[in-house]
Amino acid sequence: MQTNISPTSTQETVQIKVEDDRTGMSKETLKRAFADNLFYLQGKYQAWATPYDYYMALAYTVRDRLLHRFIKTMSTYFEQNVKVVCYLSAEFLMGRHLANNLVNLGIYEDIQEVVASAGLNLDDLLEQEHDPGLGNGGLGRLAACFLDSLATLEVPAIGYGIRYEFGIFHQEIRDGWQAEIPDKWLRFGNPWEIPHLEASVQVKFGGHTETYRDDKGRKRVTWVAERTVTAIPYDTPVPGYNTNTVNPLRLWRAEAGEEQDFNFDAFNAGDYDGAVASKMSSETISKVLYPNDNTPQGRQLRLEQQYFFVSASLQDMIRNHLRIHPSLENFHEHFAVQLNDTHPAVSIAELMRLLIDEHGMDWDKAWYITQKTFAYTNHTLLPEALEKWAVDLFGSLLPRHLEIIYEINFRFLEDIKTWFPKQPELLGHLSIIAEYPEKSVRMAHLACIGSHAINGVAALHTQLLQSDTLKHFAALWPEKFINKTNGVTPRRWILLCNRRLANLITEKIGEDWLKDLSQMRKLEAYLNDQEFRRRWREIKYANKQDLASYIWKHNDIEVDPNSMFDVQVKRMHEYKRQLLDVLHIVALYNRIKKNPNVSITPRTFIFGGKAAPGYFMAKLVIKLINSVAEIVNKDPDVRGRLKVVFLANFNVSLGEKIYPAADLSEQISTAGKEASGTGNMKFAMNGAITIGTLDGANIEIREEAGEENFFLFGLTAEEVAVMKAKSYNPMYYYLTNPDLKAVLDRISSGYFSHGNQEMFKPLVDSLLYDDQYMLLADFQAYVDCQHEVGQAYADQERWTTMSILNSTRMGKFSSDRTIREYVTEIWKAKPVKIELEEYSQEKAGLRVHS
Repeated sequence: MQTNISPTSTQETVQIKVEDDRTGMSKETLKRAFADNLFYLQGKYQAWATPYDYYMALAYTVRDRLLHRFIKTMSTYFEQNVKVVCYLSAEFLMGRHLANNLVNLGIYEDIQEVVASAGLNLDDLLEQEHDPGLGNGGLGRLAACFLDSLATLEVPAIGYGIRYEFGIFHQEIRDGWQAEIPDKWLRFGNPWEIPHLEASVQVKFGGHTETYRDDKGRKRVTWVAERTVTAIPYDTPVPGYNTNTVNPLRLWRAEAGEEQDFNFDAFNAGDYDGAVASKMSSETISKVLYPNDNTPQGRQLRLEQQYFFVSASLQDMIRNHLRIHPSLENFHEHFAVQLNDTHPAVSIAELMRLLIDEHGMDWDKAWYITQKTFAYTNHTLLPEALEKWAVDLFGSLLPRHLEIIYEINFRFLEDIKTWFPKQPELLGHLSIIAEYPEKSVRMAHLACIGSHAINGVAALHTQLLQSDTLKHFAALWPEKFINKTNGVTPRRWILLCNRRLANLITEKIGEDWLKDLSQMRKLEAYLNDQEFRRRWREIKYANKQDLASYIWKHNDIEVDPNSMFDVQVKRMHEYKRQLLDVLHIVALYNRIKKNPNVSITPRTFIFGGKAAPGYFMAKLVIKLINSVAEIVNKDPDVRGRLKVVFLANFNVSLGEKIYPAADLSEQISTAGKEASGTGNMKFAMNGAITIGTLDGANIEIREEAGEENFFLFGLTAEEVAVMKAKSYNPMYYYLTNPDLKAVLDRISSGYFSHGNQEMFKPLVDSLLYDDQYMLLADFQAYVDCQHEVGQAYADQERWTTMSILNSTRMGKFSSDRTIREYVTEIWKAKPVKIELEEYSQEKAGLRVHS
């Protein structure tokens, strides 16, 4: 491939340059900067450059323009002494940066031309970028969407998390099984991050506490740590769309403290492993997202990770605050800290420690500031996901924090005794410390007590928090509870991933929809326009062709874009019921085997998602999906009417290919188990129609799209609770439903496992003898509803109408709307306009004022 990139001579620069090469936005300047970065940052001449070199040169070209805005944003916040939203999250599933930054800077098309003029293809360069391994599921992707919306709405904000070296893992499928291999996403470096070694902080672990009297005679506590870990911050600029605001995502890397970095005595004695053992132990903290917690060591590492990043983040906030203010007494007026689930909940005890022990504040004042600073988002109704830490582990790792938590709990329970003297049973329900089955710290309780606001992430979820999961806190503080239905950014999830559709929308209603998704409703004026409907279908078909090509390349499976793309991609978990989807596939297969000429709407079933390394049942479901695919895809009786595909290593960039191509969105969790879901929103925005239960945000999606444009089935949350209370018997459904019995019998027989009747026995037994997530109870309703889906898809005019209305009515589910609600109702923050000065050569240069 011949490229046309050459360095710009000094003489040419003087003659033609009209704007700064690092900040200028014209195509001519971008072209020069692209060439210069290849030569002077990559150190490559075009004849030697690889596609990755060109990607890096382009990334640095874009990063320069981000840094211009980033530095101006940070200086404006400092000068105006603004209130900053700090979003603490164990995950930030950002996705690839380059394309998103091009879109948000408004230079995507210009860069396309610049790259093409060099004889290169932008899509090829975009594919060189590795997805950052900083998240796994909806929790992390929500955090990423929120950062995008915060910057777009010009709200001062910082995302705080961990810079995981290997992410969660890279998923491969070997003989149908999930295989976990390291995700070396940082192997070739990361052009988007800026390390700040000078801003490192120390994080302590272990040891013991000692009491003393301060100069005023007050009893004080000091923490004598066993070891110290250095937290090094790396900033990733996060730009808003069509604005100058660029906020930071600050991620912390763990490094051994100086005293533990290298043991010369051990080295000189020949103990070479021992010389670096402490260093390796410390740096393990930021190696892997969600280490397997099936072992005591894994549980300890998880707690270390959580404390590591919240301690570093709070120290960072306090340091920044004290640069402007003489004391921390108004800390809560300048920082609003959101806890993204319970992972960062230990920050409540940590802020108390910092205020009391490190900055000499009295308890009552410190507690007032702490409660006013924090707000807590709950993301789960599953009891096993509400974090608890054994007191023994917690105390050995964080001895001072355990003392503080006991003090918080004592004072709180004393209040409860005063307020409700005739209800002693409340003490056990509300206590931060659980006594059974082992003495443990309940992190959700700590978050509720230490925060001024508690929110769920969908209307039903918040309702169930108040009536069940956190009902005692809701009764105590009803004013604390507030719903904030999740949302996703339309910039990435329509404009970037579905450019064909975005161009059609903009052609019809202009560009304002990208910052006000409710304007999509204007498209309904074209609902009966035959030309518009034809183009809508053509766009969906083209997207399906693109995904079909990906499937052929990566799975060696040929799928028909004319078939219905029936898609379920999300984290693998039993409550999300991927297994119910598989039971339906086997039911359809049984119908074909019984009568090969039966009329069935052709379907391509597409799955994707990772199972936690220690989650055997979820991994077994992946194996079953691939085993069913192996049989169904090759059976001559099927004649291509059914295809089953499992796409390995589901991540953001793969989602960007899948969501625009989906016809049917599977959102089939057991009612009352899914907090919200955000994949359901991405599918609907891109014109997929949902088949789902009344769970999470499905309820609100159905309300917005219209009941007639949603395929509803299954028990409600109330019906699930009633059925379980009456001793639900799954065996009844097996014995009374011949189709269900035939499905489970075919799986049990070894038909999909080369005669091995033991392979899938754990799955079948779990359904017949436990069925915690009510698959058998919902099976027939699901199959019947899927029959309706097939009939609707056969009527393409009806399907087109449903598809258009699903897309146009998703305005509520923009993360911009969600963030506006957080800003006004919880954080009390204000937008800040960032103004860029026009570049002037005469004024360029440093002017340091002493």
